[in-house]
Amino acid sequence: MVRLPHIKSGHPFLRRAIVLFLFIILAGAGCAVNGRGSSDDRSGSTAVDLVILHTNDTHGHPLKFYKYPAPDVGGLAARASLVAKIRKESKRVLLLDAGDINTGRAESNLFDAEPDIRGFNYIGYDAMAIGNHEFDHSLDILAKQMQQAQFPFLSANIRRSDGTLLARPYLIKELDGVKVAIIGLTTVETRTSANPANTKGLVFDDEVETARRIVPQLRDKVDIVIALTHLGIYPSNDRGSRRLAAQVAGIDVIVDGHSHTKLDAPIVIRRPGDDRDTIIVQAWMWGLVLGRLDLSIQGGRVIDYRFASLPVNLKRIEKDATGHTALHYKGKRIEEDKKLLALLEPYAHKAAATLSEVVGISTKRLSFREVRSAETALGDLVADALLWHAQPLKAECALVNGGCIRYDISAGTITKQDIYNVLPFDVTVVLVALKGTELKSLFDHIATISPGEGGFPQVAGMSFTIDHGAGVCRDIMIGGAPLDSERTYRLVTNSFLASGGDGYASLKEAGNAYDTSLFMRDVVIRYIQFNPEVLTQDKEKRITILGGVSFAEFHHAA
Repeated sequence: MVRLPHIKSGHPFLRRAIVLFLFIILAGAGCAVNGRGSSDDRSGSTAVDLVILHTNDTHGHPLKFYKYPAPDVGGLAARASLVAKIRKESKRVLLLDAGDINTGRAESNLFDAEPDIRGFNYIGYDAMAIGNHEFDHSLDILAKQMQQAQFPFLSANIRRSDGTLLARPYLIKELDGVKVAIIGLTTVETRTSANPANTKGLVFDDEVETARRIVPQLRDKVDIVIALTHLGIYPSNDRGSRRLAAQVAGIDVIVDGHSHTKLDAPIVIRRPGDDRDTIIVQAWMWGLVLGRLDLSIQGGRVIDYRFASLPVNLKRIEKDATGHTALHYKGKRIEEDKKLLALLEPYAHKAAATLSEVVGISTKRLSFREVRSAETALGDLVADALLWHAQPLKAECALVNGGCIRYDISAGTITKQDIYNVLPFDVTVVLVALKGTELKSLFDHIATISPGEGGFPQVAGMSFTIDHGAGVCRDIMIGGAPLDSERTYRLVTNSFLASGGDGYASLKEAGNAYDTSLFMRDVVIRYIQFNPEVLTQDKEKRITILGGVSFAEFHHAA
């Protein structure tokens, strides 16, 4: 508070002059120009708060589910209650999703993610980035999903062959006087990680080049620029959202997805010579947590922030004084929104009626955790199933991508739905004839795959060593004999890889693929039904790895 100087009552003119002078000074201070050059911005002179709630890679998990070791975690009904509570407490709240709403559990897969989108509508999402798994279905289904959504699907770097954008590039929202720009970006790796049949005719522009073109245009119009991206968090600044933050000025926050990264704190990137930081956040996967980033904004800048990864009914095992174990909630238990639950449960009932048939009994859990970095018993089982199915076609070896395996097989009774959870993609079994030289090119590609990438192989009928230090695969054995460059081999795989997915160009270039039209998961179901003992098998020494970064080291770095 400013105090007027004491003026004797005998000098009224002087007193009025001083009052007028101080009024001019205070009025001028109140109209100070903020970082955007605006004189009437409500965030220019006083710090205001903005809450960004975010999810990513929810992958078809509309209802609560079992995640080892706990039942009833996640789900849109609990998420709805948590979001509603935060909205009651905060004036300015954005709710964003960084992509990959598709491909997960049966109650979503059987209905092309309709329950997920209806749930997002109910909760009131503001925007969603287009992820690579939005191309697990045809473009017609993607268009239907975009029409069902009461929020925009964003991507500024996907064009049709005629140059028009596939989706809305960005969104500008005003929340109680604070203007926010949200630009969507999709990883260019979608060129190889998505089914090529579903991306035919699309052009994926470089994310950095696209952002450099658009962000300056948005910067002059808003207080805060958010990049809603499906790029991934990786150890270095030459890939994914770190690359975007390091090479593009003017982005305040990157809400990211794709790599399923579990963060305890944001990643903060500062470019040399730039006084504006970029904050990167991500919220793990499957709706297990709700990311919350609280920003304090003044003069078109973030002056402070807080981050939390809010568990959605996650539980942990704890021992009591007697040594007995029990499950306890991480944080507080969240009540499910009953209205949303009533909307979603019919999808589960319909799916359950189809997929409740028992296919076998497993005496142990087969984990999918390392399918992107090492040979696993579960990966061996899936590859063995394809080779078993293709024996009448004289297949000699099998290869699947670890990224197609998305769930554990738990100990106990195994149903069709369990296998659908493990193998959620609508990919078919394909036989490809390859010359020895073409098969050698395939192994050359395998040697370039980093731990954590979906293209990491799970195989049957072959063995080899990946030597990361030398950048080659060696000791390659097919059917117990060394790879012969003069021979032609018959390899069974899935339609995604046969189309060149995950960079397996040699499979597409072979040009003589036979598609059996049978879904891979249905082949695995039949394999288990005819060979129940496979649910007890251990992994074999099919893949040896020398050098490189381990899966654990990769995720620690991320």
